[in-house]
Amino acid sequence: MAINNEKTVSEAIQYRRSVRVFKKETIDVEKVKDCIRLATLAPTSSNLQLWEFYHIISPEIIQEIATASLDQNAAKTASQIVIVVTRKDLWKNRVRSNIAHLKAQYGNKSESEYSKREKFALNYYQKIVPTIYTDFLGILGQIKYLAFLVIGLFKPIYRQVRSSDMRIVAHKSAGLAAQNFMISMAAINYDTCPMEGFDSSRIKKIINLPVSSEINMVLGCGIREEQGVYGERFRIPFEEVYFKI
Repeated sequence: MAINNEKTVSEAIQYRRSVRVFKKETIDVEKVKDCIRLATLAPTSSNLQLWEFYHIISPEIIQEIATASLDQNAAKTASQIVIVVTRKDLWKNRVRSNIAHLKAQYGNKSESEYSKREKFALNYYQKIVPTIYTDFLGILGQIKYLAFLVIGLFKPIYRQVRSSDMRIVAHKSAGLAAQNFMISMAAINYDTCPMEGFDSSRIKKIINLPVSSEINMVLGCGIREEQGVYGERFRIPFEEVYFKI
């Protein structure tokens, strides 16, 4: 379902603030769900979409999460909570989904009839992605890192091949999705607060996440209280962070 945005992208970005206190007002569950759907349209490394979104609407669960979020006001007063989770462990499933999608796009023909571009795309998911993501106790990752380091002395090469590198990649994609969500919420006059101060182990137990998953962000959602934004927005002068080369 498409959302009838009340703000332009620029207006939504300007409007979005990290709201620490929400009004005691309910927000539409379906509208928040639509914003999560827009979050899934964010760019994602290799289109693997190694993310999941947990939409918490139960007041009891919200309070449990608030306690695990160190009793932050943004969690305690939230009408709903959205938790963005990374699932690097699902890369094989996502590879299979991408391969199935590509073959469906190519039509009913044998692999010998694939174009050079089509073969390259399939090869990417059948060989390159597994080469990067496959690891065993960090040992293979370190071997790949050293091998690519040597190759990199002679030509440009992708260097993020360790398990820890892939973890960062998954979190970067999840962060992009979270930003999509927050801007989509702002566009319909809903507010959010991304929180990093939380007990990830407790929250994973509350919403029954597997050990292999990781919480990227906990987002309180609602309508901002008048004093819910703590002060004027502060940013380092643009000239200090912008470099034209």
